[in-house]
Amino acid sequence: MEQKDKNQNLMEKIVALCKRRGFVFQNSEIYGGLNGFWDLGPLGVALADNIKNQWWNSMVISRDDVVGLDSSILSHPRVWEASGHLKSFTDPLVECKICHERFRADNKKEIEEHKKTHPSTGSGQTKWTDVKHFNLMFKTFVGPIEDDGNKTYLRPETAQGIFINFENVLSSSRVKIPFGIAQIGKGFRNEITTGNFLFRVREFEMMELEFFVEPGEDSKWFDYWKKERLKWYLNLGIKKENIKLVDLPKEDIAHYSKETSEIWYNWPFGGAQGKPWFGELEGIANRGDYDLVQHSKLSGKELSYHDEESKKRFSPYVIEPSVGVGRAILAFLIDSYSEENPSASIRQAQDKSSGQGRVVLKLHPRLSPIKVAVFPLLANKLPLVKMARAIYDNLKRQLNEFVVFDDRGNIGKRYYSQDEIGTPFCITVDFQSLSDKTVTIRDRDTMKQKRVAVENLPAFFRENLSNA
Repeated sequence: MEQKDKNQNLMEKIVALCKRRGFVFQNSEIYGGLNGFWDLGPLGVALADNIKNQWWNSMVISRDDVVGLDSSILSHPRVWEASGHLKSFTDPLVECKICHERFRADNKKEIEEHKKTHPSTGSGQTKWTDVKHFNLMFKTFVGPIEDDGNKTYLRPETAQGIFINFENVLSSSRVKIPFGIAQIGKGFRNEITTGNFLFRVREFEMMELEFFVEPGEDSKWFDYWKKERLKWYLNLGIKKENIKLVDLPKEDIAHYSKETSEIWYNWPFGGAQGKPWFGELEGIANRGDYDLVQHSKLSGKELSYHDEESKKRFSPYVIEPSVGVGRAILAFLIDSYSEENPSASIRQAQDKSSGQGRVVLKLHPRLSPIKVAVFPLLANKLPLVKMARAIYDNLKRQLNEFVVFDDRGNIGKRYYSQDEIGTPFCITVDFQSLSDKTVTIRDRDTMKQKRVAVENLPAFFRENLSNA
């Protein structure tokens, strides 16, 4: 019970911090909210952009064998017929006949809990419908008339947009196998049950790569991408003990997959008695040649590859790493969240009645929404404010990073606020600054301070942010 309360308390703190500091808001909150939909606030947008930029830089910018794509959310309905989504993209559904609430049939824990909410019937059993298979795609219509001829679906993944553009990319960019096509974009899944904040939602953003290889080379590249993707998280600060690679058994993988592995994170929810639970953060699948072959059959267009050196024509196999931006945000927030006792000087500057210690998001500097905060020591001293504002304006121009100016409240509370949103560096302009043109730079994680000449600040931050 103690472990359950601890983990539940952590998630409650994360959710509260996200709303209080402007990371994530409940969608349509003023109308009671819409389940499974969340809005990113000012800091949430910045964190998401940093995660997406790091992914794009590692998958596209830094490589010679991957190009980018941005396909439409809506596609011809036959795309989803060819991909198998119309037939196979389903979850098992049961409905309580008493209150008509619906659950995934394989979620035994929630069903057992729900049974306790109704008095026993004569048979001693709550009445449930038979298991039905529920398609997770959102249906919509193109054009003014809502009939089957105009019906299509919001995409549940970005991958199919890549496959139907395979030939276009080949002919326009002169890529050669092995090569990849990367995409970041929105997806929609009408989940039967949502929960655990950003973990399971109905609208989400995905970062997906389809890496095309010659048959026979697929296992080698599958192993390569598993290692690359795990290394990406570790390089961005995820603790080694909280993340691992897991190869899934055949019965647990998608119908199109030859083999699938997942990167699991140690989530503070989902386990028995409220214990932490290792569950999916990212999937890496060997999709074989299923998708290109299916689209070739249904469209009548040849989606194959001709190797000019070997003179062979073949349907490439595809390795797919895929992760949701929201789930990545949640993992980085949980992993970086820390509560510490502040130093005596900082504690005195804060509101002692709150009973709180120092809350810190120890985000990797490349992910932190705000990189540098600039403070005048006293907000009512014009020379300090003027100098701090000039430093802020200069850093904004030179760093091309998110820099903020903060003169609200006392200095201790400003430090506390920046710690809580993960800002790695704070600059304070004090009275010494006016005479010797130096400022203090405070490190978020160690709380140590050092004096640096104002003229050296851009170089200091370029070095410390780029080499982090």
